[in-house]
Amino acid sequence: MATTIQISDSVKAILDKMKVYKKETYNEVIEFILEDSMELSEQTKKELEEAERRMDNEKSISHEEAKKRLGL
Repeated sequence: MATTIQISDSVKAILDKMKVYKKETYNEVIEFILEDSMELSEQTKKELEEAERRMDNEKSISHEEAKKRLGL
């Protein structure tokens, strides 16, 4: 069953810009957004867990230190 929703002109403009092809429906655009944000891949979950462990173990460096090491 389909339903109608109201969105502001600014949100509609954003959805229009997100369309991959001209005749793509707003439903398809919204499904893509939801799919993209609903579940992280297993690899991403592992990387996030590792980053959290490194931060907990204080193996991270500050933004300034990273810039210094990269010569920026």
